[in-house]
Amino acid sequence: MLSTSTSSVEQSSRPSAATLQALLNELEPVLGKRITTAAGIREQHGHDESWHHPAAPDAVCFPHSTEEVSAVVNACAAHHVPVIPYGVGTSIEGQIIADQGGLCIDLSAMNAIIEVRPEDMDATVQPGVTRTQLNTDLRATGLFFSVDPGADASMGGMASTRASGTNTVRYGTIRENVLSMTVVMPDGRIVETGTRARKSAAGYDLTHLMIGAEGTLGIITELNVKLHGLPEAISSATVAFEDVTGAVNAVIASIQYGIPMARIELMDALAMRAVNDFSQLDYAEKPTLFLEFHGTHAGVKEQAETMAELCQEFGGSHFAWATQEEDRQQLWQARHDAAYAAKALRPGMEFLATDICVPISQLAECIEETQKDVADSGLIAPLLGHVGDGNFHLVIAVDRESEEELAILDAFNQRLIERALAAGGTCTGEHGIGTGKRTYMDAEHGEGWAVMRTIKTTLDPLGIMNPGKLV
Repeated sequence: MLSTSTSSVEQSSRPSAATLQALLNELEPVLGKRITTAAGIREQHGHDESWHHPAAPDAVCFPHSTEEVSAVVNACAAHHVPVIPYGVGTSIEGQIIADQGGLCIDLSAMNAIIEVRPEDMDATVQPGVTRTQLNTDLRATGLFFSVDPGADASMGGMASTRASGTNTVRYGTIRENVLSMTVVMPDGRIVETGTRARKSAAGYDLTHLMIGAEGTLGIITELNVKLHGLPEAISSATVAFEDVTGAVNAVIASIQYGIPMARIELMDALAMRAVNDFSQLDYAEKPTLFLEFHGTHAGVKEQAETMAELCQEFGGSHFAWATQEEDRQQLWQARHDAAYAAKALRPGMEFLATDICVPISQLAECIEETQKDVADSGLIAPLLGHVGDGNFHLVIAVDRESEEELAILDAFNQRLIERALAAGGTCTGEHGIGTGKRTYMDAEHGEGWAVMRTIKTTLDPLGIMNPGKLV
């Protein structure tokens, strides 16, 4: 189901005008003009990049420090006003939509790179720092931050939604690249979730509890993140296949063979047609793998040659290699623009972006069944994905005014997620739950979801932290 009901752990409700005014009066000495009820700013903060209907908060504030966030959350707790953290608004499952009103805390002004420690290969940043900003700052150090979800997302937002992206197959998701965080809890307490040590056996893992919590347990105000060394050599390539099964089997073989690729992305024939039209390119309009290799010059050459041989065994052809920076940027820009290209196939429509993930051994069968389901349903739905992780997306164009199309979409989406769960997978590999996928949490987690609800109720008994999301 694409719509969800309100969870029993949600205790907040839209604040009354009197309650909101009392909160504003209390926070004005702390924030001054950095708190507003202006309609335009509220509307801007009431929607993300998702399919879900927008809903504006009652007010928006722009803190500059952890201490200010703490003061804001403490005041909201005292007045029982919902709190919605906001990064740059690129979430996909309605994580920032203010269904119950409340106060949106926009963290974009907290965008300082506090310290970079090349000798430890880590950095301390505020949550409003974007991945592009951080990597630009790191250029002179020979290091980079690896998590690349496509959008220029904020570090706090990426941690909150457990983001990943094209580099995950080699460098891991945001989960593997955050050492510790500073978090403001629902009662305003400031908590350090850990240290910068690369491992620890000291107590509960609070860092990873907060990663992926979507702002329902606290607000991230500082992050210690891992950095990686820029590789000596980088080579990228595209290779086309006659069918998706051949492409996926080549990926499975490469993983089993142990080729240490940095990126393994798939786009089906329709997605390639969309990219060609959108970016004025001339790729073969066949299922295509986008590959990238990192390492020494000799290592990259060996990896590329081995992968080329494997791809040929599974029907790969139309190899196009890119070793120059400009060519590689164009190749990966085409991949990152794929969602926008897919939308251009049916102008004026709205789009649902799916996000399932299955064990790699189940990927080919899952994609085959999904593409047959797409054809049978009559949907326009290009497929693309991070197939090295077993994660793929469909960008589905739908006329939202058509009840018939909405019913087809709803039934298709439910079958897709049920197919993923039956294969031992998950309803979301990287987009998160938000308001959109809570319906499937019980089927995926069973009693584990009950434990999550208990954690939520214990840490946030008033239910003010991003109510209506995840649990």
